[in-house]
Amino acid sequence: RCGLAGGRSYSGGGGGYPGVSLSCPLPGVPKAVFAAAEGRERFETRVTVLENGLRVASQKKFGQFLLVNSGSRHEAKYLSGISHFLEKLAFSSTAQFGSKDEILLTLEKHGGICDCQASRDTIMYAVSADAKGLDTVVNLLADVALQPRLSDEEIEMTRMAIRFELEDLNMRPDPEPLLTEMIHAAAYRDNTVGLNRFCPVENTDKIDRHVLHSYLRNYYTPDRMVLAGVGIEHEQLVECAKRHLLGVEPVWGTGQSKEVDRSVAQYTGGIIKVEKDMSDVSLGPTPIPELTHIMIGLESCSFLEEDFIPFAVLNMMMGGGGSFSAGGPGKGMFTRLYLNVLNRHHWMYNATSYHHSYEDTGLLCIHASADPKQVREMVEIITKEFILMAGAVGEVELERAKTQLKSMLMMNLESRPVIFEDVGRQVLATNTRKLPHELCELIGQVKSTDIKRVVTKMLHKKPAVAALGDLTDLPSYEHIQAALSSKDGRLPRTYRLFQ
Repeated sequence: RCGLAGGRSYSGGGGGYPGVSLSCPLPGVPKAVFAAAEGRERFETRVTVLENGLRVASQKKFGQFLLVNSGSRHEAKYLSGISHFLEKLAFSSTAQFGSKDEILLTLEKHGGICDCQASRDTIMYAVSADAKGLDTVVNLLADVALQPRLSDEEIEMTRMAIRFELEDLNMRPDPEPLLTEMIHAAAYRDNTVGLNRFCPVENTDKIDRHVLHSYLRNYYTPDRMVLAGVGIEHEQLVECAKRHLLGVEPVWGTGQSKEVDRSVAQYTGGIIKVEKDMSDVSLGPTPIPELTHIMIGLESCSFLEEDFIPFAVLNMMMGGGGSFSAGGPGKGMFTRLYLNVLNRHHWMYNATSYHHSYEDTGLLCIHASADPKQVREMVEIITKEFILMAGAVGEVELERAKTQLKSMLMMNLESRPVIFEDVGRQVLATNTRKLPHELCELIGQVKSTDIKRVVTKMLHKKPAVAALGDLTDLPSYEHIQAALSSKDGRLPRTYRLFQ
């Protein structure tokens, strides 16, 4: 093998390099040492609780972040929009850093970037940097979270940024963010996850440093925080946490938390309608068809319950999307909302399933879009799909959904923000973390009887409905509720004849 064939020249012309064997090692070169698969302990998440209640979690991957059990669901006793303000104010000037530019320059020395994301139940301060800068990064996170200056100038700039974002939100051709807010508000009217995630325009001038400090005093306490590091040794992270987060007095003082909202989500069901002219939402010269958007949802379960996995499989089985599959031809084309809805009713522009899950509740919903004159038919088609969920589930269909869910889980966990949120949420809720291979095993155990059981339980709840656009032909809430309680999902005959 290393004789004549090994000495042949494979260069394209004269004067090239002499032929090099592809099967024999080069003389004088050390023997290659190939990477080997490591044990599962590499992926385990270690957790330590400090004396002040702060939890420190680590995993051997990359990045560091601080997750706070806070968010818009806790604003019942405050002005709505505080979490939105805190997200925009993150990584501004602090006790140690005079401006955001100083923070970014400090991170640059370690090749770092930073970000803050506020959701309904958490606020996450995230930094990705070289592991050698661990002490600097933890010090920076502690300073950003506990010692923000919140100057008048920064707060005013935040007001302007939020007003612009709200204006932009209402002008976007994609209504999904607005519909998500509306369906939560309809499902959990005036409580917890039903509270607005975005700051209302009328509250932008009312939120100041005093309001922010009042909120921070109650929710930014050590027992409501998780410091998680990915890609560093656990002992190092614990030492850094003790140095920078233990015994530190926040800028708002260390008074006792008095107004912490510990209420559990109360599912109410209901409808929220917003009449809006959607006839001219095009961003370019090509017009976008005028559409009416409907989202119908039912209560599912929290991510702490055993039924969470069957609901996740059900959501994957329903799938759906726009008129053309996202990500290229064929992606997701075998899901029910493609096969039963988009492939059979060419006039529908969208039919997509979503599953939102929280520590104490969950919401499975379907978003559909069509011409305003065909709203009635669209609603009836979607209610019929909800009823069909409780019917027979084919073995091939179920296996496909389970395989796709496992694939999506593993693919998403390649992304830093997803790992951050997964580690933080699980540690905040349970002080532990289920590993990917454990979740894949649970997904593999789901049976068709599990799908039917969770759907049957879900269909007994009142629906939540969000409607946006020209709603002239929208059926009443009572008729939608009656359709979901029927055997075939059809709207009442009186509506179809006389509406």
